[in-house]
Amino acid sequence: MPAPASKPRYALGIDFGTLSARAAVVDLDTGAEVAASVREYPHAVIERTLPGDTQPLEPETALQDPRDYLEVLVSATRSAVDQSGAPAESIVGIGIDFTSCTLLPTLKDGTPLVEVPSYESNPHAWAKLWKHHSAQPEADRINEIGQERDEAFVRAYGGGYSSEWAFSKILQTLHDAPEIYRAADRFIEAGDWIVWRLTGMERRSLSLAGFKAMAVYEAQGGPEGAEWTYPSLEFFSALHPDLRDVVTHKMDAPLLPLGARAGGLTPAMASRLGLAPDTPVAAANIDAHVATPACGVAEPGRMVMILGTSTCHLMADDRQVHAEGVCGVVRDGVLPGLWGYEAGQAGVGDIFAWFVDRIAPSQALSAPNSDPYDVLGTEAAGLSPGASGLLALDWWNGSRSVLMDTRLSGVLLGMTLSTRPAEIYRALIEATAFGARKVVEAFTTQGIGVRDLVACGGLAKKNPLLMQIYADVLNRPIEVAASEQTCALGAAMYGAVAAGAYDTIRDAADRMAPKAERTYEPNPADVSTYEALFREYHRMHDLLGRDSDSALKRLRNIRDTALGF
Repeated sequence: MPAPASKPRYALGIDFGTLSARAAVVDLDTGAEVAASVREYPHAVIERTLPGDTQPLEPETALQDPRDYLEVLVSATRSAVDQSGAPAESIVGIGIDFTSCTLLPTLKDGTPLVEVPSYESNPHAWAKLWKHHSAQPEADRINEIGQERDEAFVRAYGGGYSSEWAFSKILQTLHDAPEIYRAADRFIEAGDWIVWRLTGMERRSLSLAGFKAMAVYEAQGGPEGAEWTYPSLEFFSALHPDLRDVVTHKMDAPLLPLGARAGGLTPAMASRLGLAPDTPVAAANIDAHVATPACGVAEPGRMVMILGTSTCHLMADDRQVHAEGVCGVVRDGVLPGLWGYEAGQAGVGDIFAWFVDRIAPSQALSAPNSDPYDVLGTEAAGLSPGASGLLALDWWNGSRSVLMDTRLSGVLLGMTLSTRPAEIYRALIEATAFGARKVVEAFTTQGIGVRDLVACGGLAKKNPLLMQIYADVLNRPIEVAASEQTCALGAAMYGAVAAGAYDTIRDAADRMAPKAERTYEPNPADVSTYEALFREYHRMHDLLGRDSDSALKRLRNIRDTALGF
């Protein structure tokens, strides 16, 4: 490991989330956040109509304007750099993470199609955010053909490719807007696109390609001949004849491992950001994934739960195991040298926000200026597990793991005329904890050892009731990472590795990751009640989730017909 430099050196981590981006200047030797700045996307998430338009968008649409990404990139970075007071040359590396899969079509020079006047009124010219779920029919078709042909990606994705991922969104574009598909010279993940804008070179992240775009690491005549491959031309032709050459014509670019230098900052971008030209830029990473080293996790057996609007569950292991509902098994995809595993829950913090904003607004709960989450949390903490008689299924944004079905929706059972808001709030928290347990069991039942649980993200830091319920439901201790912004810190760590400040991400984690802040221990008095509730959750999960003719899916079809889609 390189010795600490005599003068302070820094890395810049830029974390692109669902609603905003955060830029953080981080000390290379201590991991301390010297300065940070957050900027919200001007157009947020586009779900109902395009800006300036009145035509309704299809249900489950979630779009963004890629111009927002560059705007906040510049403003957040300049603000953080100015606050830090660090000379431009002391910021030696840049790391990027982005919500994934967020996909956009571009021209060959990287110009987003939405910037072409003749295409800006077409929703398929905009960036499709990770939670764009209207491509579920395309995901179903991909899974059908993949299973018929026994394609390797089906096993790598735990038996189901998601509507949230790259080729579901590309196939939807081809089905619904063939003119956009033809006009798109490139389909690219937003994280890779940002790296392209920074360096002037199109380079793609191996991790993004592996977890979201069907790239599979397979032995070719022995381990020494292993290589990364996409599905065959025959597979893509079976999906749609026009999709046959999609990889070679619209996606092919060098795949870079995590921590690799993608290029240096162009003079033009350096001027806009207030940084030095040719500053190394790391290959892009998935937003949740960069939290792993920032939590101090750089070895097998430790699961990281990134708790935010959704939850991502990440592990690394020296073995490749396929398990139902594991969203991806990717060599070097989370930590170099290990098989990376991802699972997740598509709605967690978003569910609580829906309840507070739509069902139990603050003015109905408390005095003006008080935090409704605090009010609900205080009352909910005084309730005993099971005392409300409520049970919820956590599918407000569909089910990612383990069912991989975005057509499922939320369920709340057991309400009476005496049911109170705090009881529902607690039931929703419990539902997400039960969902997390389903994920953990998907690993452990396949022999993937989960020795420790580490939580990070806004909910882990700010919601002690939630963390205690998770510890009780999972019947395991849960460590909470100390960093307030693990994703920005992790991105900065990879920027440091790309700059050569550390040889490996393990070295960076040893020096830059703070120790765990606290540990939640399960309460034995509540564990048995949650065991009984989880059995009921499991029954309803399979009854409503595994049935192809589930009432939830029939209701979804009735809704779409009523809306004219």
